[in-house]
Amino acid sequence: MPATPYGCGNDTSLPTCNEESSGPLAVIIIPCLLAASTVLVVALIFCSLYKNKQRGQSTSAGLTNGQQSVFMTAATVSTPKVQAALYSWEIPEDCALEGLQFWKTGRYGPICKGLLRKRDGASSAVVVKSLRDGPNQPEAKEFVDWVLFHAKVCKHENVVQMLYCQIKRPPMYLVLDAHSPGNLLHFLWTLRNRNSDMSDPSLNFSERSVFLVAKQVAAGLDYLMSEHRLVHGDVAARNILIGPGLSARVSGLGVAFGGRRMDSAIRQRAAEVPLKWQAPERIMMQLSIDRSDVWSFGILLYELITLGSPPYPELEPLSVLPKLQGSYRMKRPENCGGPLYDLMKYCWMWSFKDRPTFSAVMKLLESSLHLAAAKALCVPEVIDISEYNRKAGLPSQANGTNRK
Repeated sequence: MPATPYGCGNDTSLPTCNEESSGPLAVIIIPCLLAASTVLVVALIFCSLYKNKQRGQSTSAGLTNGQQSVFMTAATVSTPKVQAALYSWEIPEDCALEGLQFWKTGRYGPICKGLLRKRDGASSAVVVKSLRDGPNQPEAKEFVDWVLFHAKVCKHENVVQMLYCQIKRPPMYLVLDAHSPGNLLHFLWTLRNRNSDMSDPSLNFSERSVFLVAKQVAAGLDYLMSEHRLVHGDVAARNILIGPGLSARVSGLGVAFGGRRMDSAIRQRAAEVPLKWQAPERIMMQLSIDRSDVWSFGILLYELITLGSPPYPELEPLSVLPKLQGSYRMKRPENCGGPLYDLMKYCWMWSFKDRPTFSAVMKLLESSLHLAAAKALCVPEVIDISEYNRKAGLPSQANGTNRK
């Protein structure tokens, strides 16, 4: 029996499929099918190219208008509860940000300084922290959490004040009161060699002034712990804002914000706190508690009375801990009275259990205020910033500023 051709069976219900009967039909149908499929593929390619072109034009238009390539708002990265809490802080239509100038790059994007002007013409100095452009949703979500953190925490007169935010539309940003003149460390540096100029009462900075500023800082830190169970983690003059009448506010809350969770990125950020401000348990065991902040507060007292000198100026940062283990403490600074130096040493007790709480620190400062000298402090040496950074163990680009 002859072999059955491939693809043809013996079922008589199917059409006969021998070469003689199917040849002419195949010659006609197959080229038609090939032509039709080719036309379809070409049409699909042109359609895809057209859509990509339209999408590219839309993106280019967005970038040309200075908008984000991916429009991140609070609605895309947070819960309705968070959105409702932050919308009440949305910047009003009758407020305008003017004269914004780039200051530095922060964790989430550019940080600018400028003026907030209201409809009545009143203006105030502000710091604007914004979210950088881009499709990084985890970073956008963290930025929204960062704004919410300020909305919850910044409710004390001695803590940096949140004014407004913009989260309904891009770009997202946070507006903070600059509390002029601002950075306490820089303010202390301006006081050097200028105490003879009494045209500005704030320049008459005395040991009594140290007590008054320190008490406000202690009040802000006590509030963070008692009301929010927050350890600041980076108490230093560079993270304090000074304003009219020597009013002081705790700033630089980046480590406190990150302290709520301990992933590797947060541990790295906490490790960036300069060693010379850290308590021994913080250096050795990464243990950060409220009494660790008290140790750092003692370093801040030293900064205040010396008008911004670096702590342990005679020691390299890595040699501080071995010296502390040998009971070494900084000597009593010039112009520092006995009660103030006693408080410093109290803050620098080796065991954190032996250090005072911030509520006790406030009482000690209040009770000893009458013993503080009212004569203006005078430190003749002018600060060399690069030398300061070296002695303080700060990055060369930090310049003693708030890096949060």
